[in-house]
Amino acid sequence: MFFGRLVTAMVTPFNDQMEVDYELTKKLVEHLIATGTETIVVSGTTGESPTLTNAEKLQLFAKVLEYAGGKAKVIAGTGTNSTASTIELTKGAEKIGVDGIMIVAPYYNKPSQEGIIQHFSAIAKETKLPIMIYNVPGRTSVNIQATTIVELAKITNIVAVKEASGDLTQMAEIIRDTPEDFYLYSGDDKMTIPVLSIGGVGIVSVASHVVGREMKEMIHSFIEGDVKSAAKAHQKLIELFEGIFLSSNPAPIKDLLNVLGIETGSVRLPLIALTTEQSQYLKAIYDRIK
Repeated sequence: MFFGRLVTAMVTPFNDQMEVDYELTKKLVEHLIATGTETIVVSGTTGESPTLTNAEKLQLFAKVLEYAGGKAKVIAGTGTNSTASTIELTKGAEKIGVDGIMIVAPYYNKPSQEGIIQHFSAIAKETKLPIMIYNVPGRTSVNIQATTIVELAKITNIVAVKEASGDLTQMAEIIRDTPEDFYLYSGDDKMTIPVLSIGGVGIVSVASHVVGREMKEMIHSFIEGDVKSAAKAHQKLIELFEGIFLSSNPAPIKDLLNVLGIETGSVRLPLIALTTEQSQYLKAIYDRIK
């Protein structure tokens, strides 16, 4: 399945009691769709998945699917570092009716490449949903190597990879050696144009929360062959792409959303909110590019 060019890894809005706020979630989903998001990833890293309970995740999947109303696809982040737990959560997501699932590489365990193959293979056997692999070695301490992804791409319902390794050589090898209907997405906003230039199809974005229209236009320009305009757009946005990671994601993007009047609340511990100085610095970046 193709999930479009602009996929947003959505933050999870919380109220003042740090409970999931579904009214704010509805408004956020509507905002994302209105600004160009084609698919929403729910309960990924940006959605603070490590601090969400399975019950919260399942309710979020259902609510976001309802709020999207068919105007955007919904991918459920069901990956954990336990194969059995991932299968259980994936089955729950499938019953709800989501369009796909995203499975992060098993973190902390540091499995071998063969262990990673067996992990994803076991999950794929238990669901009919299309699966997006999420490779983010900076958070998981394990890189899913190109040869491993090529092997996993042979499994019918493993259809895409979100690549956040930052290694363009690895990404090019994946694109070269996988079928045409296996899609590689950048997992880092600042790598969007470089990844498109080597054959990637799009971005699983954080910045699209606040510059979705600009990113959609940038991607469209590149796809249509107007590389100069795409490059200028990238150059304009790069400061924001860096700025939204001045502290651990998603604290910066949540702060900026709140400042812009799109309420999402704060972050759950062990993450902490931005300082006043950090918040002002990030807003100044945003003001310069708008």
